[in-house]
Amino acid sequence: MIRRIALVTLLACAGAVAAQDPPLPVDLELVLAVDTSRSMDYDELRLQREGYAQALEHPAVTSALNMGRLGRSAIMYFEWGGEGRHRVLVDWTLITSPEDAAALAAGLRRQPLLAQRGTSISSAMAQAARWIETNGYDGARKVIDVSGDGPNNRGRPVLEVRDEVAALGIEVNGLPFMIKEPSGAYSIPDLDIYYENCVITGDRAFVIPIYEIDRLVVSIRQKLVLEISGRPPPPRLRRSSATDCLIGEKMRRQPLFTP
Repeated sequence: MIRRIALVTLLACAGAVAAQDPPLPVDLELVLAVDTSRSMDYDELRLQREGYAQALEHPAVTSALNMGRLGRSAIMYFEWGGEGRHRVLVDWTLITSPEDAAALAAGLRRQPLLAQRGTSISSAMAQAARWIETNGYDGARKVIDVSGDGPNNRGRPVLEVRDEVAALGIEVNGLPFMIKEPSGAYSIPDLDIYYENCVITGDRAFVIPIYEIDRLVVSIRQKLVLEISGRPPPPRLRRSSATDCLIGEKMRRQPLFTP
């Protein structure tokens, strides 16, 4: 409860500062929150980054960005790992044209690839919410796009943060990476169901799992089009089941090897 009050208080104070200048209305505030934990190999990190860059340049995405009532959106991109490990690659950028989107994509490509230790989805979501609440924009919709290849295993419980983010009117969508067979100390077989039950939130929230690396670029583009346009989410082919949203934390407390 104390931590929850602290987050709400922080957002309220930051919002009061940001409110000194009238925020600019936009159709969408979108945070691209991208996992770069060390469980992902270099090719996955490279293709993930390039997938977002290509998606931002694609006509389907730029067309969706221009279809809103105002014809402008604000987007930022950051990479995350463990608790408090957040690396902003491109800060809030106003997108009003394909050229703006292409400039954002170029900014992504200029940054070096760096892996980070740990997996704190909760920390990434809380930080993304702070940036949304203090960015000087007023979006008709506010969305956090979270990608990752494992469950939350550091920081606050992900359900607590998810509910706080939902209370702010922010939608969270998920892009779970399920390319590799679960074999690491912190990997789970049903990461898509974990994301569905523990991470995403909102009436239009959805999950698009990545099962094959060859589908990565296309899936990122599909996800961005759905997020930007606000279309209904795609139907789920797998039935959701009960999920232990603390599974990552429990796995982290266990020894890596048992006798």
